[in-house]
Amino acid sequence: MKTSMLAASMMAALCGGAFAQTGTYTVRQLTPETALKAARGALEDCRKRGFQVAVAVVDRAGVAQAMLRDRFAGPHTVSTAINKGWTAVSFRTDTLELAQATAGAGGSAGIRQLPNVVAVGGGVNIQAGGTTVGAIGVSGAPGGEADDACAKAGIAAIRDELEF
Repeated sequence: MKTSMLAASMMAALCGGAFAQTGTYTVRQLTPETALKAARGALEDCRKRGFQVAVAVVDRAGVAQAMLRDRFAGPHTVSTAINKGWTAVSFRTDTLELAQATAGAGGSAGIRQLPNVVAVGGGVNIQAGGTTVGAIGVSGAPGGEADDACAKAGIAAIRDELEF
């Protein structure tokens, strides 16, 4: 008994405490109300700019949590907004940055060929307490920079509700 406990203690010490961890962990998630508030903030910002868009807020796994589509936003904007959010959380990079990093024929260009990847501005990660809790995707404004600006306005709408 003493030998096995000593061996377990030594293994834990040698492995940097990997065996000392529990079998579960806690994650932070946006509430549905907060996700919807972010989506509304982005939609309102785009409307003020004269853009008809779709807005999706995805959770940290890239699953859609809230979705709004303005009445004249094209039908393609729904899936594009969701996929922009998914792309941002999947690559832990805002899609405007990913678009620039994967442009041309460089080694990273192949990322654009993966299913559901949208390497166009408008997917922005939502951070709270130093961790990604989700992302917001906007589609339908004239260009990725405009989508990106609306997405950031959505995050600004919930900034007081996020822990920093």
